[in-house]
Amino acid sequence: MRKFSRATITAVVIANMVGTGVFTSLGFQLNDIESGFVLLMLWLVGGIAAFCGAMSYAELGAALPRSGGEYNFLSRIFHPSAGFVSGWISASVGFTAPVALAALTFAAYASASVPALASPHIQKSLAIALIVVLTAIHTSSHRNSGGLQNFFTILKVVVIIGFCAGALIFVDELQPISVLPQAGDGKLLFSGSFAVALIYVSYAYAGWNSATYLSSEIDQPQKNLPRILFVGTLTVTLMYLALNFVFLKVAPISAMTNQIEVGAIAAEAAFGGIGGKLVGVTLALLLISTVSAMTVAGPRVLQVVGEDFPTLSVLGKTNKDGVPSIAIMTQSAIAVSFILLADFQSILLSTGFILAVNNFATVSSLFVLRYTHPDLPRPYRTFAYPLTPLLFLVLTAWTIVFVISHNPKEALFGLGLIVGGIVIYILSNRNRDASISEAG
Repeated sequence: MRKFSRATITAVVIANMVGTGVFTSLGFQLNDIESGFVLLMLWLVGGIAAFCGAMSYAELGAALPRSGGEYNFLSRIFHPSAGFVSGWISASVGFTAPVALAALTFAAYASASVPALASPHIQKSLAIALIVVLTAIHTSSHRNSGGLQNFFTILKVVVIIGFCAGALIFVDELQPISVLPQAGDGKLLFSGSFAVALIYVSYAYAGWNSATYLSSEIDQPQKNLPRILFVGTLTVTLMYLALNFVFLKVAPISAMTNQIEVGAIAAEAAFGGIGGKLVGVTLALLLISTVSAMTVAGPRVLQVVGEDFPTLSVLGKTNKDGVPSIAIMTQSAIAVSFILLADFQSILLSTGFILAVNNFATVSSLFVLRYTHPDLPRPYRTFAYPLTPLLFLVLTAWTIVFVISHNPKEALFGLGLIVGGIVIYILSNRNRDASISEAG
C-alpha cells in the first residue's frame, strides 16, 4: 500500500490546526476579555497544552502504531467500548462538525469580500460545494490527496506570514491596546471567562493529534510520528501568536467583538477596502486546506471501526489505492448535514468541549499503559514525563469544569453523545455475537 510522506503528514497536522478557530474565535473571546496580554496568554497556554498533548500522543502512537488515533489507543489500553465511544465522537462531531464549520467560515470570508455572495443560502451552497469537490479528490488516490494537501498548506503558511508582516507595515495607525501585563490581568488569568475562552482556543489547536489517525499510512511511524507532532504543533503555536497579535494591533476591538470573520476585518483595517477584500478572498482560500486535511484524517477513524466491527464493515472498505473512500464520503455527508442545521457558536463550543473530554481520556491512558505494559517497546518516550501529560490534564480538566458550570447546555450535548456511543456499541456487539453464533 502506498504511504504518505512525512512532509505530507506534517502538512495535514498544520492544516488541521490552522483554520476555523484562529480566524473566528477572537471575536467571541472579546465578549469577556479585552486585555491584549490576557488574550495572547490564551493562545500561549493553548499552545503549551497542545504541545504537552502532542508529546503524550507521540509515545502512544509510537508504541501502538495503527491508524485510528484515540479509537486505537483507548480500545487497546482500556476496553474496546472506550475506543468505540471515542470513534463515535470523532465520527459524529470530532471531524464532521469542524469540517462543516471550516467550510462555513470559508464561505463567510468569501462573502465578506464579494458582496454578491452575502446571501445565507449562497454561503451554505458554497460550503457544501467545497466539501463535495474535496471529497472527490481525496477518494481518488494517495498521490492526488497528498499533492493537494501539500500545495494548500504551503500556501497557507506563506500567506499567513505575509499577512502578518504586511498588516503591521501598511496599517495607518496601530491600535493602542497593550500586550504587556496591566492591573487586573492576574485576576483575569484565573477567571471563569479565561477558562471558557480557552475552550475556543483548544478548538483552534484541535488537530495536533491528527497524525495519529494516519499511523498505518506513515513511513516508519515509530520514528517519524514524534517529529511530525513536534514540528506541526510548534509551527502552529508561533503562527497563532503572530496572527492574534496582528489582529489586535491593526483592528479596533469594537469592530471584531462577536464577529466571525475577524481576519477579514483586520485585513480591511490594514489594507483598506479593496486590499482588505483581496486578502479576505485569500484567507478564504486558505481554509480549503483545513477542510481538506480533516477530510484526509477523520475518515481513518471510521475505517478502523469498520475493520473491527462486522456490522459497520462497509466503512472499512478501500479502493484500489488503499483509500477508505466510503468512510470519506460518509464523513462528508454528515458534515453537509451540519451545514444545513448548524448554529455556529454553539456547535463550536460543544465540539470543543467533547474533543477536550476525548483528549483528556487519551492522555490519561498514557499513565495506564506505562503501568500495565512497562516492558512494551517505546521508540519514543514523552518529554519530561510525567510533568508533560500532567500539565495537559490539569489545563484540560480546568476548562472542562468551567464549561460544565458556565455552559451546561453544550456540556449536556457532549455527554449525550458519549451515552449515544455506548448504546450503539452495545447494539453492535449484540449483532456481532449473533453473527458468530449463527456461523458456529
